[in-house]
Amino acid sequence: MRRITWKRLTLPFVTEDGNGRPRLTALLDHWRSELAAWAIPEHITAAVNESPWVLPRQVFARRADRLAAAPSGPSFRRASDSLQVPGSVLDVGAGAGAACLPLLPRCTALTAVDARPDMLGLLARRAADRGGPPPRLVAGPWPDVAAEAGQADVVTCHHVVYNVPDVEPFLAALTAAARRTVVVELTASHPLVSLNPLWLRFHGLRRPDAPTADDLLAILGAMGLRADHERWQRPAAHDYESFAELADVTRRRLCLPPERAAEVAQALAELGIDPQRPMDLGSSGRELVTVWWEGRALG
Repeated sequence: MRRITWKRLTLPFVTEDGNGRPRLTALLDHWRSELAAWAIPEHITAAVNESPWVLPRQVFARRADRLAAAPSGPSFRRASDSLQVPGSVLDVGAGAGAACLPLLPRCTALTAVDARPDMLGLLARRAADRGGPPPRLVAGPWPDVAAEAGQADVVTCHHVVYNVPDVEPFLAALTAAARRTVVVELTASHPLVSLNPLWLRFHGLRRPDAPTADDLLAILGAMGLRADHERWQRPAAHDYESFAELADVTRRRLCLPPERAAEVAQALAELGIDPQRPMDLGSSGRELVTVWWEGRALG
């Protein structure tokens, strides 16, 4: 059995696929190629001036406020259970704090990592409002900033992994940073799968339907990490201030100009989106998976 070393963390290959390649290599190749298939054709992106990949800050802020006010769900419970003895938390891809703010009552120190400094500002203000420890903010991509972020008792990472083509060092760095537990939350399917009917409707473009949470679980197993998981349903939530706001965000995600917002709104209504409770269509419905495993921090 060969071994892979990522800095100070050593993880074993587990088996081989039918072609004689290490199974982990095959799984990583699949994950990387499936994510690459989500690239939007250049002729579509060139027709608009707005990025389809940016979710408005206010959506992250509303989610963080809602979850901090009423913590719930398997991801919160797993992290909270690991903080029965209060300890430190490292939140990777923290956004406005949806994963870490609910943990503040049992958190002795908080480090938040995000590639967007403006999101870290939202988190810092919310942490201050709740009287928790002032968070240490680390701006930059993970795992590039892993050394700066350091270790913590519990490491959380919600709705980030589908943005990570090179997922092995990402997961290895999470594991190396956690003294107790790593808790990852993701949608069961790629979060943009639910937009596929609209891509076909407006662009005649068939979009991918992978990778999935099952692919991530297979990768973790092949890395030698004994991960547990729980599938669950997210309750319907009011992430958008209005149906018009949801239609506008969806329009941008579909690389359509502002004058087509009414068409997008009509398409959303035909898909069954409730105008009184506009739920984010870019999150593949409400089926989520919480994944957790033991950390291997050596410090």
